[in-house]
Parts: sequence; C-alpha cells; structure tokens
Amino acid sequence: MHAKFLAGLSLLLSIIAYASAAYAQDDLPVPRNIVADKSIPAAQQQNMALAARRYYAFWNTGDAQFAQAALADNFMDRNLPAGRPQGPQGALFASKNFRAAVPDLKLEVEEMLLVGDRVVGRLHFTGHFSGSFHGQQGDGRKVDFIATDIYRIADGRIAENWHLEDNLTLLQQLGVVKQ
Repeated sequence: MHAKFLAGLSLLLSIIAYASAAYAQDDLPVPRNIVADKSIPAAQQQNMALAARRYYAFWNTGDAQFAQAALADNFMDRNLPAGRPQGPQGALFASKNFRAAVPDLKLEVEEMLLVGDRVVGRLHFTGHFSGSFHGQQGDGRKVDFIATDIYRIADGRIAENWHLEDNLTLLQQLGVVKQ
C-alpha cells in the first residue's frame, strides 16, 4: 500500500511539474532564429536558452516572476545606467519605470546566439507612449526600437548582462530629443 501511495504521489507531482513547465513555456518569447555553438551540449543549450527566454518574458510582460527565475541572486548589470540599483532589483526598477511610459511594451526576439557561456539576443521592442516619462505625458504615439543584450549564464541563470539600446531613436519617439 505504501509503495502504491508513493507511486501515485510521484505521478501526481510529475503531472503538476509538466503542467507548470508547459504553462511557463507558453509565456516565453520564441526567437525567430537561434544559432548555437555546436560544442555546447544540448542540455546546456536548453538551460541557457531557458534563462534568456525567461528574461525576455519579463521584459515582454513586466511579470517579476520571470526576472526572479532568470536572474542569479548576485546578478550584475555591467553597464548600469545612472540611478538604477544594481542586481535583480535594478531590472525590476527599470521595467516598472519604462512601463510607466509604455504600458503596452512588447518584445520580440529577432535572434538568439548561444556561444560558450553567453547568450546574445537581438531584440525588438514596440508599444505606445501613453504613460508619462520624466514629467512628459504620452500622446499614444508608437514606440519602436531595437536592443542587443549579452548574458553570461552560470548555473542556469543570468549572472551578468551587457546591453545596448537604441536610445536615440527611443528618445526621439518619446519627444524628448528632436529629430
């Protein structure tokens, strides 16, 4: 009887884990193109891609659980903008502030490269400036800009991030900088 109970419990836990993983996978942006270093074992490629896709999901949705799943506790933003806290809290801070300006922010992953312990993402952000940014109220105008992120993956999570956004285009679209 004890063995049947354990077998049933194990099956139930497996079903729950599978259902949770499937649900979470549905929320993760799918890159249009993936290029992987063939010397990286398949399981490691999957773990690297999962960490990056979770972080992409965070930027796509603003849902903090994705950032918490993607970022290492000792996460370092290697080109931290002035005024942003370091670590996972910095990413949450940045998303909250940017979503105040562009509440419908969406992200598409144009390409993901897996090389060594790095993931490089070519990203495309869109939305509408309908919130506020530095005291300026949005008028609903379209926002459309690109970014490139480089993540160092350690133990299945993002340990470091280097990023470059097309801030000139973004600031022009927000009306902060004249075209």
